[in-house]
Amino acid sequence: MKHFSTKIITWYNQNKRDLPWRNTKDAYLIWLSEIILQQTRVEQGMAYYLKFAEHFPTVKHLAQADNDKVMKLWQGLGYYSRARNLHTTAKTIYTIYKGKFPDSHEEILTLKGVGDYTAAAIASFAFNKPHAVVDGNVYRVLSRIFGIETPIDSSVGKKEFYKLANELIDIKNPGLHNQAIMEFGSMQCKPVNPDCSVCPLNTNCYAFAKKVVADLPIKEKKTKVRNRYFNYMVFRNKGTIAIHKRTAKDIWINLHDFPLIETTNELSEEQLIKSPEWKKMLGKTKYSIKSISTSYKHILSHQKIFARFIEIDCKESLKTFLPNDILIIKESEIQKYAVPRLVELYLERL
Repeated sequence: MKHFSTKIITWYNQNKRDLPWRNTKDAYLIWLSEIILQQTRVEQGMAYYLKFAEHFPTVKHLAQADNDKVMKLWQGLGYYSRARNLHTTAKTIYTIYKGKFPDSHEEILTLKGVGDYTAAAIASFAFNKPHAVVDGNVYRVLSRIFGIETPIDSSVGKKEFYKLANELIDIKNPGLHNQAIMEFGSMQCKPVNPDCSVCPLNTNCYAFAKKVVADLPIKEKKTKVRNRYFNYMVFRNKGTIAIHKRTAKDIWINLHDFPLIETTNELSEEQLIKSPEWKKMLGKTKYSIKSISTSYKHILSHQKIFARFIEIDCKESLKTFLPNDILIIKESEIQKYAVPRLVELYLERL
């Protein structure tokens, strides 16, 4: 479409939000914002960006930071692999690139946790390189304007959208163009009930003309979601409490939760106490069950977690019966440890 880029840039200059990462050419801060904003709303991500920028103003500060501090600052944002990759990549930039962020799209793309979208964003925003960003907002805008019915989650679809996005980009102002099309998708061409009557592209929009705005873009795959049932054992003894650092290849790596019995379905209290896992964990320990919480439901991208917290007062030191990989800490110090949002919600209600 002729003048596509000009129209969205004009719209952007009139409607854009004033966001801190848009007022810098510092590739480190731009990268930081992009990683935080992946799968995160701007309203939620803003506080995390400001917090990280304050604690780690340069890539050197982040590279030299303690991992537990990074995870604690990330707590509540979810998708914790992003935080781990962020920390790893900061170390790479500091050691391999001597603290200077690589300025070529190809090198940026080799960094851990950086995909096509993020590499294009950094290359265009920080270095004005002509690489088109293609995220959910861009898929939505292009599919509706140009009437593309190829599924966005297919390999054919990804190539088609990427090709079109790069044909449309303003080579002289790639960073501005990319910011504009993403903001346009976020604020104007919204997923649900966009106000097409005020859209500057409505006279050229296929979806608006054909009344199929709600039907585009198209996805072909549905994510399979599995249910998991977590029975958290909150062991206490004389002001101490037991926590566990998750190191296995699973959700929430490097975060802390409580010793856990996972089951394939929800068990009654009696069934749980009679289970082999319960007997193995508690053995001949003398204890009393103080309370059992109602079920907490926590939805992840591919999983639904149903968790309950069983508070157990133990008559003897927790070290005498719990495995060596369980940490015994003062209960008053539990806030120092990074925990999943699910556990954070439980702790807030104590």
